[in-house]
Amino acid sequence: MVALIRRIGPAGVLALAALAFLMPSGAQAAGCPEQPSAQTFLPWLDVAWYVPAPDGGLEGGGEGWTLSGGAAVVDGNQPYLDGEHSLALPDGASATTAPMCIGIEHPTIRLFARNTGSPLSALAVSVVFRDLLGHWQELPIGVVAAGSRWAPTAVMPVIANLLSDRAAFRFTSLDGRGEWTIDDVYVDPYNKR
Repeated sequence: MVALIRRIGPAGVLALAALAFLMPSGAQAAGCPEQPSAQTFLPWLDVAWYVPAPDGGLEGGGEGWTLSGGAAVVDGNQPYLDGEHSLALPDGASATTAPMCIGIEHPTIRLFARNTGSPLSALAVSVVFRDLLGHWQELPIGVVAAGSRWAPTAVMPVIANLLSDRAAFRFTSLDGRGEWTIDDVYVDPYNKR
């Protein structure tokens, strides 16, 4: 991606962005349903409008998610939004959401996280998408550090929304010292009201 941006330069990036706004969004082109949005993170001064990832609150038991390495839906929820479940990611665990429709208007992702293990532990966040040639790719988009209390993560750029109309998000406990729990995964559709 960085090599592509360097190759086409700032003018090329602006031209691609303008073209993307003139064309139907990837979500519309793929026939994806309208996604209800809300200002989920407004209490943290984030005015963006977000849509939930598929079963992003884990209230459906992680339906559509791929869990490995001991990742599991557990009782307990972050205290800011309604719900009863979250996702535990012990040492070496990984979880991937079901794919969702994305377009140029889906620039960022955000969620709630906590880590009751080592404060030096990190949680890797990647976007998984099908490239223009039809091959599945995984692109790292952020690393989360968190304390033992629930808190929203920093905003992370989706990036793949420039290359694909569907993406999933993968969360991986990196270094063997963390005891991660995540909840309420949201994507900013950049659809300001």
